[in-house]
Amino acid sequence: MAFKDKTVKGAMYIILSALFFAFMGLFVQLAGDLPSVQKSLFRNLVAGLVALAILIKEGGGFRWKSGNLIYLILRALFGTIGVLCNFYALDNMILSDALMLNKLSPFFAVLFSFLLLREKISLFQLLIVIIAFLGSLFIIKPTPDLINPASIIGLLGGMGAGAAYTMVRKLSVNGERKTYIVFFFSMFSCLCMLPYLIFNFKPMTGIQVFYLILAGLSAALGQFSITTAYSYAPAKEISVYDYTQVIFTTLIGFLVFGTVPDMLSVIGYVVICFATVIMFLYNKKSA
Repeated sequence: MAFKDKTVKGAMYIILSALFFAFMGLFVQLAGDLPSVQKSLFRNLVAGLVALAILIKEGGGFRWKSGNLIYLILRALFGTIGVLCNFYALDNMILSDALMLNKLSPFFAVLFSFLLLREKISLFQLLIVIIAFLGSLFIIKPTPDLINPASIIGLLGGMGAGAAYTMVRKLSVNGERKTYIVFFFSMFSCLCMLPYLIFNFKPMTGIQVFYLILAGLSAALGQFSITTAYSYAPAKEISVYDYTQVIFTTLIGFLVFGTVPDMLSVIGYVVICFATVIMFLYNKKSA
């Protein structure tokens, strides 16, 4: 029963993270024409400050648990690579193609969990993740121009995100505080992006700053949620629920911008929902 309860909680938190990251994408888009790295640094800075405030309130200090430093660095490094590669793909590829490569991250999370953490995965679980990814393609609709040099960097972005989630799982199993994981990653990524911003800063209007603050708050909630999710369950059981972000993003686009999904998108929604329900039932039966 305890195993099942943890899996359900993990699934709920990863769906919640998908919702928050969908809102983050909305606010980043509303922030307008700013350098992608500038948007990312501002977003991560807000998330880091939120984590800092919580750390101070909790009073647990700023020391990591013994043996966790290497995993904190790897989580932050992979996460930063994932963000930068994803933004590069967004700037140099058609949006649908860049999103498709980014949505490979749940698959890589499962793969790296098997390779690095030795968490066993059944062929059926892997198949469900692949089905969910195929469902996302109906919504994203990649173009025939997908194969180009920028796509390699976009693929590395998906791999980086998947590896980062694997390190989050490892840190959670090792008992590291969720808030500290978010804080370390946010500050690390900001320091990595700061040199670029010094030479390429673009002045922002008040409304742009407002939207980026909202993006940062959404990112903080998303990071806390996904960190909590992987503290409850391994990637093989819950990573498939990350594809709900595609559904949330489309729904927000309809409500805010009036974009109406076509029949292929509807098919994609059905496939993703089908995959998530099947994964839930499979985990429940396994428990």
